[in-house]
Amino acid sequence: MGRIAGRFARVEPRRRVRDLVLRLPSDLPRKNCWSIAERAGEASPDDMQHLLGRARWDADRVRDDVREYVLEHLGDEDAGLVVDETGDVKKGTHTVGVRRQYTGWSS
Repeated sequence: MGRIAGRFARVEPRRRVRDLVLRLPSDLPRKNCWSIAERAGEASPDDMQHLLGRARWDADRVRDDVREYVLEHLGDEDAGLVVDETGDVKKGTHTVGVRRQYTGWSS
């Protein structure tokens, strides 16, 4: 977190992004603003949604910081990391769009 903390001018978004990052690899069955905020002890997802949708921070610089961190830990500048989860399985029958959604590129 120290690497990206300076990308957030205020302490609140710094804390919120820490809460988000720490809970992404958790065992939560569904990872969304509600479940992550709840696991972080928040009463509602409002602050998490604010971080992701309206707070002022430079996502490109955070991405670059994370990329540098990954390169340092992979140990090879020519290495690559590809995460491809294009088939996002949706469950349920009552929500619009509840079916497999392909979120990746198609050719």
